[in-house]
Amino acid sequence: MAKGKDVRVRVILECTNCVRNGVNKESPGISRYITQKNRHNTPSRLELRKFCPYCFKHTIHGEIKK
Repeated sequence: MAKGKDVRVRVILECTNCVRNGVNKESPGISRYITQKNRHNTPSRLELRKFCPYCFKHTIHGEIKK
């Protein structure tokens, strides 16, 4: 029944603001979220506005490789 590649894949979203500025001494890390996307509908990299607890604001989180 199932083909070789699944249609829905798990992706990791990482805060682009934290990565660009580097990790500050007062912030303990980089914000990451795990979500799913449909490979056929969105073949390109996914970017969503999510809340970053280290920046204390909503920032763009981009898809990264596992």
